[in-house]
Amino acid sequence: MGKALSLTVIMKANSLNYGEGIRNLSELKKIHRGNGDVLTFASRQSIRYDIVRLGNEWFGWNLDTIDKAKGTLQFREDVSIEDSVEMDLFGYLKTGKKSQKRPAVARLSHAISLEPYRSDMEFLNNLGLAERINETPDIANIEQHESLYTYTLTMDLDRVGRDGDVTLSEETRINRIHQLLDIVKLLNRNIRGRQESLAPLFVIGGLYPIANPFFLGRVALEQNTNKWNLNVSALQDVLQTTFGNENIGNHTGIGFVSGMFGNEDEFAHLTDDVNGTVESFFSTLKNLTSEYIEASE
Repeated sequence: MGKALSLTVIMKANSLNYGEGIRNLSELKKIHRGNGDVLTFASRQSIRYDIVRLGNEWFGWNLDTIDKAKGTLQFREDVSIEDSVEMDLFGYLKTGKKSQKRPAVARLSHAISLEPYRSDMEFLNNLGLAERINETPDIANIEQHESLYTYTLTMDLDRVGRDGDVTLSEETRINRIHQLLDIVKLLNRNIRGRQESLAPLFVIGGLYPIANPFFLGRVALEQNTNKWNLNVSALQDVLQTTFGNENIGNHTGIGFVSGMFGNEDEFAHLTDDVNGTVESFFSTLKNLTSEYIEASE
């Protein structure tokens, strides 16, 4: 049986993804819930964009892979996963004489806010520029939302570095997985003159016998006056899930930043595996993926 990596992250950020807006109002992308809450979100496409951007900046991922064929922007026919980490991890569609398709190996969810949007707004103008030439400044309004967000990454380890007749070396496969984990650990986003840290404040996951986003939608907050409390009951229920007589909790680790959550004493010992810092979580996950890839060759 193969192995898959799945992890769910909680991060803190401000106003991550805007839509088209109306006139001089920039609107955040939002989801309306049945209980009346309005949640903001950063789309999975925006997270993928920043992962690929940082892959190029930090690890030299090849971005010279795009062409315009039949009026459509797509990956070039002469480029394979051997040339592109992006195509290897996130898949591709080529619609040439013979269509070629690779489903994504690494799959992302949207990053959904864990706190409701309360209609906070920011008024902006370009007074500094207007004063230089004695003109009236232009004005704009943008929605603002400071919140904790959560998203999930799931990756089928057996498909990394393998596509049709192409099979990459063990070392290359391990390096690509480790690079993705390093990017997720230090993820950031450039938006409207800001650089937002999307680094995990809390992360839960591990290596599992199937590719399944076990903790997607299971992370929630119980807010009090001064701290954020995680809903530990929901996490405990997932940890008791079994597949093929194997308990999910036996494969799961947790990492978190101390002092950020009001009830960290409750969730710090949920599992017997990886517990502690975010760094130790990712370090252990790297070791586990290396051992699996080496053993499966």
